[in-house]
Amino acid sequence: MSKRITKVLIANRGEIAVRIIRAARDAQIKTVAVYANQDINSQHVKLADEAIALNGTTSADTYLVIAKVITAAKRTGADAVHPGYGFLAENADFARAVIDAGIIWIGPTPEAIERLGDKVSARHVAEKVGAPLAPGTINPVTSAEEILEFVDTHGLPVAIKAAFGGGGRGLKVARTREEIPELFDSATREAVAAFGRGECFVEKYLDKPRHVETQCLADSAGNVVVVSTRDCSLQRRHQKLVEEAPAPFITDEQRDLLYSASKNILKEVGYVGAGTCEFLIGSDGTITFLEVNTRLQVEHPVSEEVTGLDLVREQFRIAEGGLVDYPDPVVTGHSFEFRINGEDAGANFRPTPGPVKLLRIPGGPGVRVDSGVVAGDVVSGSFDSLLAKLIVTGTDRKDALAKARRALSEFDVVGLPTVLPFHRLVVNDPAFAPEGDSPFSVYTSWIESEFVNTVEPAPALNSPIEATDTRHSVVVEVDGKRLEVTVPDSLLPTSQRVHKPQAPARSQTSGGSGGSGGHSVASPMQATVIKVEVKPGDAVVKGQTVVVLEAMKMEQSIPAPRDGVVASVGAEVGTTIKAGHVLITLEKND
Repeated sequence: MSKRITKVLIANRGEIAVRIIRAARDAQIKTVAVYANQDINSQHVKLADEAIALNGTTSADTYLVIAKVITAAKRTGADAVHPGYGFLAENADFARAVIDAGIIWIGPTPEAIERLGDKVSARHVAEKVGAPLAPGTINPVTSAEEILEFVDTHGLPVAIKAAFGGGGRGLKVARTREEIPELFDSATREAVAAFGRGECFVEKYLDKPRHVETQCLADSAGNVVVVSTRDCSLQRRHQKLVEEAPAPFITDEQRDLLYSASKNILKEVGYVGAGTCEFLIGSDGTITFLEVNTRLQVEHPVSEEVTGLDLVREQFRIAEGGLVDYPDPVVTGHSFEFRINGEDAGANFRPTPGPVKLLRIPGGPGVRVDSGVVAGDVVSGSFDSLLAKLIVTGTDRKDALAKARRALSEFDVVGLPTVLPFHRLVVNDPAFAPEGDSPFSVYTSWIESEFVNTVEPAPALNSPIEATDTRHSVVVEVDGKRLEVTVPDSLLPTSQRVHKPQAPARSQTSGGSGGSGGHSVASPMQATVIKVEVKPGDAVVKGQTVVVLEAMKMEQSIPAPRDGVVASVGAEVGTTIKAGHVLITLEKND
């Protein structure tokens, strides 16, 4: 039974929320944005027809709260919900709550999400339909001891994966037995922080694999098409940085296997909507099923560029009851997507929230930019680091690379470090852009293993990394009706303003003089303290992890800068700290 969508609530933020709003406007569908406190002036809030506050500052008390999102949809009369990617996009309970509220869910059924969104269950489905699989645990593991038992049988290295994870979060690779307990704990913590669920399973890890995936569309009548393949091998910390379509340097036989396995998996669960089947291709050409992402992917634009489809509008149409009444689209040309993240590529891709003082967007033939920010915005440390996506399309891979070099040279962001310097290097690296008969030799851990990173760390900033837009509630009367509104603190009389202490400046180094021969270790960014590994009196050695921080949904281990004894600890688990905050002080080891 079909039903026309007239108003859609976007249960997300940032770039993807803006992307969905624009597609909805093209389809003449009204939009509703939701927002956390620090997103009140964000672009998705400004572009939507309506916006509802979620009243909170973290994912856990805003974008991940099902009841708040459903209430916002009912309050605004939205007849559909689009989850975007991340947050609740692959949460079956959220999909079920939307449907139970009588609202159209733009995505697969809750049952399909449960069977495929959980990596363990997805392995069962893939096994049933004969898709290629690497050895792995059938059910989630509950302890590091279980992982060690798996290693005894299958050997190292192994991948510890969050069953409900995605985007590389909650994924750790263990190459030694000794590091398994800590990596298991870290994968669980990241998964809980990003997805609210911490179950993990274990799989034999393939060395030097490529990451290749299929963009799929399916309808309620059982039709499934593969829109294109994509290669997403260029990653750091198992999170994608550059993607391209179609996947280059694969054989017709490999492509046929990717297409057939993807269709069989999705048909088995009665999949409806847009989804992505992900695979690894080993250095020997062996294909292994990885997982299914039961949502729209960050990298969906490259598939759109080589097929002419608008995947978000196709999601709307399928959710309304429309059919995928066409064959696998013909792929024409080649397209790259470069994620423009707020990270310091010269400092191990460290998350770097901060103000966007200037944003210069490239243009010209073949260039598209999808962005969630404009100049003047502040990138929060509370959410992911994606500012924008540069999508470049050419007649073939060589042409697309040439256009990409030009577009990247024109792209400029001032105010916070980004990964642009890395992108400018990689499009000229022979491993990624081989000439003649040279092989394409990028694989999922190539950046950490082989890439020669000549990017200089970004210079220290002398201003706080995250502006505090202090606001104050006031009561006004409109047409005899009492309303409570919030206004910027700067608009209030001085006597009514909320005064907050100045945030510390970013430290020039990771540590500074602590006095009396001491040495302080400061936080390089605004972050949440996840773990404190030391206490006063402990002896530490250079490089030893002393504190683990979480920023922009990624964990960051802070090492001791030299040997010494811990004199004091200024970090408490669960607290949010500013850049420059002293985590520990060290004294010389007598």
